[in-house]
Amino acid sequence: MIQLSDLTKSFGDRTLLDHVTWQIGDGERVGLCGPNGAGKTTLLKMLAAIDEPDSGAIIRPSNLTIGYLPQDGLSHSGRTVFEEASSAFQPLLDMRAEMHDIEHRLADPDVPESDHDAMLSRYSDLQDRFRLDEGYNIDLRIAAVLRGLGFSPEDSSRPCETFSGGWQMRIALAKLLLGRPNLLLLDEPTNHLDLDARNWLEEYLGGYPFAVILVSHDRYFLDAVVTRITDLNLRKLTDYVGNYSKYVEQRDAMLDRLRQAKREQDEEVARVKMFIDRFRYQATKAAQVQSRIKLLEKVVPIEVPPERKRIRFTFPTCAKSGRTVFELKHLRKAYGDLTVFKDVTLHIERGDRIALVGPNGAGKSTLMRMFSGEEAPDAGTRTVGHQVVTEYFAQDEAIRLDPALTVYETLAVGSPNDMVPAIRTILGGFLFSGDDVYKKAGVLSGGERTRLAVARMLLRPSNTLLLDEPTNHLDLDSKDVLLDALEDYGGTLIIVSHDRYFVERLATKIIEIGRGEAVVYPGTYAEFLWSKAQGSTPNAQLPTPKGKTPNAQLPTPKGGSDRSGGPSGPPKAANPKPLSPKDDREDRKRVEAERKKKQRAAETLQKRISDLEVRIAEREARVKELEEAMSAPGFYDDRDASKQLIDRHQALMWEVGDLIGQWEALQEHAAEHASES
Repeated sequence: MIQLSDLTKSFGDRTLLDHVTWQIGDGERVGLCGPNGAGKTTLLKMLAAIDEPDSGAIIRPSNLTIGYLPQDGLSHSGRTVFEEASSAFQPLLDMRAEMHDIEHRLADPDVPESDHDAMLSRYSDLQDRFRLDEGYNIDLRIAAVLRGLGFSPEDSSRPCETFSGGWQMRIALAKLLLGRPNLLLLDEPTNHLDLDARNWLEEYLGGYPFAVILVSHDRYFLDAVVTRITDLNLRKLTDYVGNYSKYVEQRDAMLDRLRQAKREQDEEVARVKMFIDRFRYQATKAAQVQSRIKLLEKVVPIEVPPERKRIRFTFPTCAKSGRTVFELKHLRKAYGDLTVFKDVTLHIERGDRIALVGPNGAGKSTLMRMFSGEEAPDAGTRTVGHQVVTEYFAQDEAIRLDPALTVYETLAVGSPNDMVPAIRTILGGFLFSGDDVYKKAGVLSGGERTRLAVARMLLRPSNTLLLDEPTNHLDLDSKDVLLDALEDYGGTLIIVSHDRYFVERLATKIIEIGRGEAVVYPGTYAEFLWSKAQGSTPNAQLPTPKGKTPNAQLPTPKGGSDRSGGPSGPPKAANPKPLSPKDDREDRKRVEAERKKKQRAAETLQKRISDLEVRIAEREARVKELEEAMSAPGFYDDRDASKQLIDRHQALMWEVGDLIGQWEALQEHAAEHASES
């Protein structure tokens, strides 16, 4: 489809691509990876014919159509959202307008009848082409894409200029997807999408009929969408077959081999140089010395990418909070005529790891600001627990940095003395090295400021973290540093993130925001998605598999198998035809694979059952503690205090009932799996 031939691209004395030859075929979905600044965006711009290479060529077929989505900078105005999206079908719209014009002319008595045959013939040709190109489904296709990207029906009639930058990028993405170019170039397409829109885009691209090249720092998205990874490093492009997870394994193995070859080459070069230095001035060895000098001149040094140290970070110590961290009761919040929350009651306990999910504009950031105390509710109460020390990372945290301080000073100010030695290490983990630490915060780019703000947050002691989109503008390695630190964090964690991998690794409870409500779903994000797909409510028992086929499954994320290794579908039926020896071997392999798959599924079920048993035991212990307190003399003397404990007891009883319902469903499912085996 498109090919790079001996292509070179430089900026000043810095070479990004050096005599590169590479190609992509029709229908391939390629993830473009590499360190920040390697030239990924530059390559996309050259493929889109926005930039030109310094030398070499980009060979494109004459009929190739290309669509390019940059990271930011696009805006639309002068039309409604629907009209702007419709412009993706401009040839079809022109065709429809011509058909309407012919209809009017045929109905015009002033047009001679002798022209009717030619007009009817033209109308028939246009109608056939319009139908074959699905012109009659234009409105339906536009509505489906806009809805998938998070636009409400009311948004379709709003002028484009009334939308923020993130929504402007969604409009641009909608136009690209509707236009269906032969080559789709996407630079960080998930940056401005919430989880629902991101999940929809993942599914859409999975079925896209043409070639896709995308740059993304969302590893779950890459795993689900791409079939090949191209690594841009050391001015070269290297292909790896498979998704991102397979690429990481193959890349690490390749780097190990490369480093070993580099060590062996260095050792050999050192031996040759030692021989030359030792016998350089001996006449009897002159020929051998000259031979080795020529040999050294022919050696091409093996170049190895700089090894990035994998840092492990521990948060500064902080006193534990009380069991209750936040208590929100009957909160109401509105902005003019827009009611964000109607009557929200939430109880956050020490150790909770909560992800707030919901469409953009539903109120996730508003709730985070109310948790942090930066914004007060219009009605209701917010109670903070005993010894709660909160660290709040806002979406606009990057612009709150003092522009006069250097990178190092930004982290040093306010950090505990015992954390100062770790500042350099943390900065290295977030791509600040060498003289970068002496740059003023005011001259940093938006992405650099965000990375600096995240690093500063890690150095401050707290027992409750409120993180609103902390992964925006972070590369995959920086995300890993943050993720490892948060996994080891011993306090309470509330996050808003559109990175599904991030949410799935951290959250053990989901709060869905929308329609003025905040609904709590115990469990992981995958379990939340399954509950939503089943139409379950948080307090309803999980549906038992009665009446289903023997291979009925528990929630399975789209894209194949459960992330924990669960089954992705029923076993294939045995082949009834006589088997050749080769077919027999293949059949045995298939049977063994199915056996291992069932074994993994059974192990996964048992793990989930064990996890539920632990959670049930913890909550029953809390219930027992509350009941002991409720049975104490004088408990009901303080009505307000006693009511708070009674409400908490009732909520825990509901939660225990819900968990037991899930446990029973999983036990029955495990029994069915055992009977099948």
